[in-house]
Amino acid sequence: MYLEIITPDKKVFAGEVESAKFPGTNGSFEVLDLHAPLISTLETGQIRITTNAGQEFFTVDGGVVEVLNNKIIVLAESVVA
Repeated sequence: MYLEIITPDKKVFAGEVESAKFPGTNGSFEVLDLHAPLISTLETGQIRITTNAGQEFFTVDGGVVEVLNNKIIVLAESVVA
């Protein structure tokens, strides 16, 4: 599935991932391939993505995530890689 992490300043990440774990406002959750559509707010915390090359972590300071048609878009207030 395709993931984009975007802040008001720049696009932080764009590419194919196997899974992504998010710090949701109502608890953390993980998105896998062919996940059902959803929209959730994010708290301050870490996004963990798993790719063919391994794992990567991004610390976000709140935001929103949308999952639709095997594409994930994260609109984060700020990100520290």
